[in-house]
Amino acid sequence: MGDKLKKRLLDKGIRIEMLLFLILIAVVALGNNMGDSVFSNYFKEVYNVTASQRAFIEFPRELPGLLCALVIGSLSFLGDIKTVVLTQILACVGLMALGLFTPSFGIMLIFLFTNSLGMHLFMPLSDSIGMSLAEPDKVGHRMGQYGSIRTLVGFAAGIVVFLGFRTGFFSFASEIKWIFVVGACIFAVAIIVSVLLVKYTKGMSISTGNKKFRLVFRYRYRYYYILTILHGVQKQIAYVFGSWVIVDLLLKGADIMSLLTIISSFIGIFFLRLVGKTIDKLGVRFMLFTEALLFIFVYTIYGFVVWYISENAIAGSGWSVILVYVLFIMDRLSMQLGIVKSIYLRSIAYDQSEITSVLSTGTSLDHIVAILAAQLSGFIWTQFGPQYVFFMAAILSLGNLFVAWQAKPVVEERIQESVL
Repeated sequence: MGDKLKKRLLDKGIRIEMLLFLILIAVVALGNNMGDSVFSNYFKEVYNVTASQRAFIEFPRELPGLLCALVIGSLSFLGDIKTVVLTQILACVGLMALGLFTPSFGIMLIFLFTNSLGMHLFMPLSDSIGMSLAEPDKVGHRMGQYGSIRTLVGFAAGIVVFLGFRTGFFSFASEIKWIFVVGACIFAVAIIVSVLLVKYTKGMSISTGNKKFRLVFRYRYRYYYILTILHGVQKQIAYVFGSWVIVDLLLKGADIMSLLTIISSFIGIFFLRLVGKTIDKLGVRFMLFTEALLFIFVYTIYGFVVWYISENAIAGSGWSVILVYVLFIMDRLSMQLGIVKSIYLRSIAYDQSEITSVLSTGTSLDHIVAILAAQLSGFIWTQFGPQYVFFMAAILSLGNLFVAWQAKPVVEERIQESVL
């Protein structure tokens, strides 16, 4: 029956493995948005955390990313897609525990780590699988399509979260955190889709096979790794401290956060498709320059606006609040340009079979920096002022500009290499 379905879809020009992968991306994005989009409000309302405590929480949240290369390498005997099944089980268990119980702060961090481990392992695996499934001449288009699906689902999830909190169905004051329970059930669906993907990709050259664990540090990947390290800092500012400005300085609830997610996701649906087409038309280097300039602009303006808000103790309304919302949305859009890094990597890869290893190595480097950046940013926020967190990010984003200037997407010559 499976072969008949596959043949029927092929007759219509539909590859069943691609269809299942697109469904998987959508389901995982939906489940992830049920938790990730409101975690800052959860920490604030349930545990009343301070800025320094919020920074500390990033250690167990980002530690799975640091362990990513080790864990994926250890599980390489399963292959990429079978490992994806395990990632969804971890994400499901972690989020379900947070939904059914209100554990102590320490126990909460354990379940947060479990959920985060599942999602962080899925990141490099999904990029690797997605590029393997893509047509050779449409990689940029496909990566943009994947991102658009995630964003479209994020838009739908934002509406659900907004209405849920506005109607009172979702609440962090209740004994059961239904938003997390719903998210866990969605991850359960992702487990089923992953199992089907395993079945329909059997025999295809997607799996990493029986590769041994290794960290890949070839010289030709130097600029890719610089980008991943810078992304570690920018990610903390965008998703942690950008959100914390709204939650802590502006005192806004989960409904406002979800409304901003709705807006950024709606714009992102079209934005990512444009990014994918632009990469195919104008090249990766052009998008690297665009990404760099966008980061520098957003974080510089962010710093000055947050400085004004913190100095004048304004937390209600006015132009500064609206501008924070606009910057928040722009920051979320700029983070979606992360697909450029993966496509750049594919264009310079020494061996296409080691892309998963390079992606997971990059993820580990990203998260080493992310953990350090969170602690440093929390210290700067508390001791010197929140604006300096954003000024630091703007200065570091000059590194993106340097990479865009130096990087060449296609490397013809063999260059110095080393693999650990």
